[in-house]
Amino acid sequence: MEVGNYTSVTQFIILGLTEDPTRSVIFFVIFLGIYVVTLMGNVSIIVLIRSSLQLHTPMYLFLCHLAFVDIWLSSSVTPVMLMGFLREGTSIHVAGCVAQLCSAVTFGTTECFLLAAMAYDRYVAICSPLLYSSHMSPRICILLVGMSYLGGCVNAWTFTGCLLSLSFCGPNKVNHFFCDFSPLLKLSCSDISIIAIIPSISSGSIIVVTVFVISLSYLYILITILKIRSAEGRHKAFSTCTSHLTAVTLYYGTITFIYVLPKSSYSTEQNKVVSVIYTVVIPMLNPLIYSLRNRDVKEAMRKAAVRLYS
Repeated sequence: MEVGNYTSVTQFIILGLTEDPTRSVIFFVIFLGIYVVTLMGNVSIIVLIRSSLQLHTPMYLFLCHLAFVDIWLSSSVTPVMLMGFLREGTSIHVAGCVAQLCSAVTFGTTECFLLAAMAYDRYVAICSPLLYSSHMSPRICILLVGMSYLGGCVNAWTFTGCLLSLSFCGPNKVNHFFCDFSPLLKLSCSDISIIAIIPSISSGSIIVVTVFVISLSYLYILITILKIRSAEGRHKAFSTCTSHLTAVTLYYGTITFIYVLPKSSYSTEQNKVVSVIYTVVIPMLNPLIYSLRNRDVKEAMRKAAVRLYS
């Protein structure tokens, strides 16, 4: 069949994580709790950073936007997943499916770029502290944030453009908990030999570039830290990076599995589990990682609590 924008399928049926009624109830309670914690945690981080003068620095500007991105990444996926637990097979219009994929890819990709920007910020702070104010000026920070969102939009346009070029004229049951690109490809009656590769190249290129920036930044950070003579100085310098390193490891490990590895190397069920981690679980964990392991955030939280209850 000729590839085109026309599609005879008007809606998709999202099969979700499970069809078992008992598991559906359990999963609904669990993921509703995760979603509530995600919203509360990330909103709290944003409010705390905006209201605390000591957190008005480039590092926490990036963290504020990371929290904003996590809210929307989780909100792109979780509500549809929760509806799937309440009834068997959640129907979603083709346009809604495209919008969900676009939103998830936009904010997921933006998070990659923000994590790279945060790594660069740590590099400048530790390796060139005297130049920090000029290298991380408000103008440069705004530029880095803007480029992060732009990169997310461009990658999302790649995914949605490829999806809109496909024809769907047969089965409409998506074996996933949201409209991800890979399970939608399996339903297409178009030739997907080229279309299947383009998003992987786009996502893979972004991952390679951002991982290179992060790795190079931390290589120079490590070299600088090893030159510090006192153990206390080395610990203090490295402690500012532990939260970011934890977030990077979790996030890049999962998205590499989904968007870079060959689809034949993992099953649909494994795809679902890893997708849950990066779209639902990690947005919940990031506020905990940055609040529990960050001295500045904990101090700001303490002062905020004192102001609130005094």
